[in-house]
Amino acid sequence: MSSHTPASSGPPPPKPTHAPSTGAKPAEPAKSKEPAVGFTRAGALWTSLIVGFLVLIVLLIFIAQNTAPTAFAFLGWHWALPLGVAILLAAVVGGLITVAVGTARILQLRRAAKKHHAAASR
Repeated sequence: MSSHTPASSGPPPPKPTHAPSTGAKPAEPAKSKEPAVGFTRAGALWTSLIVGFLVLIVLLIFIAQNTAPTAFAFLGWHWALPLGVAILLAAVVGGLITVAVGTARILQLRRAAKKHHAAASR
């Protein structure tokens, strides 16, 4: 007697149509759900415009609710502004200072990169 069984000549047994009830879902083939149109600059522009307008609406509400005049003094100057306007003005000036410092740093890095590129190409 041999331990090797001869191959059957009939069709293979049918595969089960349902997974065993182990609680785990059967692995599904990966489906590629690519959007019809990918990322575009125009789409990013529209998104940023919508976000910008929402921020402006929030700022307008903030300014409209904080209209009480507030006294300010700086280096001998004295003036009064609505509180919402003063806070918005401080934020804008802070943003402009940040942009100025960032621009100076970018220009510094560009100058250094040009010097490095010129030295490397010799």
